Amino acid sequence: PEKTAKRRAKHLNVHQAGKSDCGVKSNIKSIPGVMTIRGCAYAGSKGVVWGPIKDMVHISHGPVGCGQYSWGSRRNYYVGTTGIDSFVTLQVTSDFQEKDIVFGGDKKLVKVLDEIQELFPLNNGITIQSECPIGLIGDDIEAVSRAKSKEYGGKTIVPVRCEGFRGVSQSLGHHIANDAVRDWIFDKLEPDGAPKFEPTPYDVAIIGDYNIGGDAWSSRILLEEMGLRVIAQWSGDGSLAELEATPKAKLNLLHCYRSMNYISRHMEEKFGIP
Repeated sequence: PEKTAKRRAKHLNVHQAGKSDCGVKSNIKSIPGVMTIRGCAYAGSKGVVWGPIKDMVHISHGPVGCGQYSWGSRRNYYVGTTGIDSFVTLQVTSDFQEKDIVFGGDKKLVKVLDEIQELFPLNNGITIQSECPIGLIGDDIEAVSRAKSKEYGGKTIVPVRCEGFRGVSQSLGHHIANDAVRDWIFDKLEPDGAPKFEPTPYDVAIIGDYNIGGDAWSSRILLEEMGLRVIAQWSGDGSLAELEATPKAKLNLLHCYRSMNYISRHMEEKFGIP
């Protein structure tokens, strides 16, 4: 159609021999709120870093579409019983409506957190993955997280400021998610990092492998056959306990540099983990 052809004209061109560039305009920024093939900061946090952690419930806080979009497309395999002790493939959303934009969504978030506790009592933690409206209207998800964490006896509840408009590629979402691990997991550990296991000189962590189709399992088998002990997978088939144990690793093995270099640098500087 003429309208479509006009829009696509700059994305299609014929390459001519001898020319280094065929003049195609690509790699342009996506428009927040429009479903494009590119991700956003929310996609980087919810869809990549936090979403595969299996024993935590991840709330897509905002309108229903973003959560639905992030939920159906990635094969982050995990071992566990969905809805009992693992929640990766569930689409949990606060389903923002127009009235929530006008009056604020904090009360709705409180209700969602209470419902999660009732429906999924074996969850080991909850994350709040912010979509665009949350930042635009200024909801205080940090205050809600602190209050409900205290109410639930110290349960780990992580507010993640990954609103899509903060970055029009996934990469900033990775960074924001890494910082949330630092601030809401690592910084709240006991001073000695009290591991739930007896450390060995051979403890390593696989960082930046999302177990797409089970690839992290293959890596883990090879590493363990070499005599290493994998104490954490970030974050495919990963758990909150593994995140908490990672500062005791002797070496971080970084697979996806772009998504996890931030937290790996932090662990090198703070915990001395190469």
